[in-house]
Amino acid sequence: MSRTHRNVAGLLVDARRSLTVADSIRTNFYREEFLKHQECLQRQRECYSECTIAEMEAALRRVMARVDELCVRGDADVDLVVSRLLRTFDGVTKLSAWSEPTNTN
Repeated sequence: MSRTHRNVAGLLVDARRSLTVADSIRTNFYREEFLKHQECLQRQRECYSECTIAEMEAALRRVMARVDELCVRGDADVDLVVSRLLRTFDGVTKLSAWSEPTNTN
């Protein structure tokens, strides 16, 4: 391997930021939120056209595939971008309007 090739390879490795514990926690949280929207969409499947379902499922798959990348990038506005995406999905699924049943004694 030439010296130049090794230097370039080293730069490429150094340029990629690894997933920190904080990134991992944030990534898992976002992934769980997107999964909740996916599950909610499945429960409401009969309320939407197949086209809408297909588009929402494709969008959810794309976002979930890139959640790690978004969190690792370290941009200050990652939380803003993801929260906007979640609100957009919520506009269709209305997940935020659903309430979790709680056990009361």
